[in-house]
Amino acid sequence: MSVTAGLPDWPRSAPPPLTAAVLRATPEDFVVEEQLPFTLAGSGEHLWVKLRKRGWNTEQTGRELARRAGVTRRDVGYAGMKDRHAVTVQWFSLHLAGRADPDWQGLPDGMQVLEAVRHTRKLKTGALEGNCFAITLRDCQGDPGQLHARLESIRQQGVPNYFGEQRFGRDAENIRHARAMFAGTEVVRDRHKRGIYLSAARSWLFNAVLAERIRRRIWQTALRGETCILAGSNSFFVAESADETIEERLRFHDIHLSGPLWGEGEPPTRDEVHALEMQVAAGEPELVQGLAGAGLRQERRALRVIPSGLTAEAVDASGWRLSFCLPPGCYATAVLRELAHYSTSHHSPA
Repeated sequence: MSVTAGLPDWPRSAPPPLTAAVLRATPEDFVVEEQLPFTLAGSGEHLWVKLRKRGWNTEQTGRELARRAGVTRRDVGYAGMKDRHAVTVQWFSLHLAGRADPDWQGLPDGMQVLEAVRHTRKLKTGALEGNCFAITLRDCQGDPGQLHARLESIRQQGVPNYFGEQRFGRDAENIRHARAMFAGTEVVRDRHKRGIYLSAARSWLFNAVLAERIRRRIWQTALRGETCILAGSNSFFVAESADETIEERLRFHDIHLSGPLWGEGEPPTRDEVHALEMQVAAGEPELVQGLAGAGLRQERRALRVIPSGLTAEAVDASGWRLSFCLPPGCYATAVLRELAHYSTSHHSPA
C-alpha cells in the first residue's frame, strides 16, 4: 500500500532519487528514540519511565503502564505519539504522589523499562528536544550518486515540513471523522478522539498551504507579509518586506517561513501570503469554520524542517540505512518522501 493511500499526493520539492523502496519490512527497520531537553530531578511526585517497545503504540502503552501502577490513564503523560510497527524508545510519566515505584517485572512482550527516574512535574505534549531516527529502506531502485547529492541539498535547505500520514489515520479516516463532527452528523464525546480529529483538520489545512507554495515554487521564497518563525521556538514576526536581511536569515537557518495552524480569526500574515492562505482556506470551508468553532487559536508552524546528523549508509546491495534527528512535532516521513518513492510492507500506520 502506498503511504499516501486515502490522502492527496502532496507535491515534493523535487523528484526523489530513489524511484522505489520498501519501508518497515520489519519493525527494526524503523527505530526512533526521544531526546529530552533537560535532566530529571531525581525526586518528586512523578515517575518518568524510559521504555523500549516493539509492537505497541503510545496509547496502548499508556494504558498498560497506568494499569500496572494502579493509577488512572489521566495520570500518565507522554510527549508525542509513536507508531506501533516500529522499535521506539519513549518516555512516559506517572503521577505517583505518596506511592512507591511499581515493580516493572513481567511486562508484556515487546515492552522493556530502560530507566525509571523521579521528577517534579508531568511530561507534557511536545516537551522534547527532538527525536532521532534510524530507518532502513529495502529493495531500493535508483541512482546512489543522486541520493548522496540530494542528502547534501537537504542538509542545506531542509525538506517541506508536512504532517505525516500518521496524523490522518488509516486511509485518512481522521479527516472523515473531523468533517462529520463539524457537520454535526457524528457526535464525538471522547476527548482524546476529538483532539485527534481537530489536529488532523489543522494538519490538513497546513499541508494544503505548504503544497500550494511548493506548486508555485515559493515554499522557501520570502514574500511580502510573511510570518517568520524564529528557529527553535514558537515565536514569530511579520516581515513587512522580503529584503536581503530576511533572505540571509533564511539561508543561515535563523528563521523559517511559516504556515497556518488554523483557529479563530484570520492568519497574522499580510499581503501576498495572506491572500494565498485565504485562497486555500476557501477551498475547505467546513474545516476552517469547524476549527474556529472549536475555540482553537491561530498558530504557526515552520514550512521547512532541517534534519540534523543526516547520513545514509548501504546495508546491502539494495538497502540504505538513514540516520537523522528532527525537532518535536516533525515527521520522519517528510524526509523519506524527498528521498524515495516508498511503499510500506504492513497494512497501515498505527
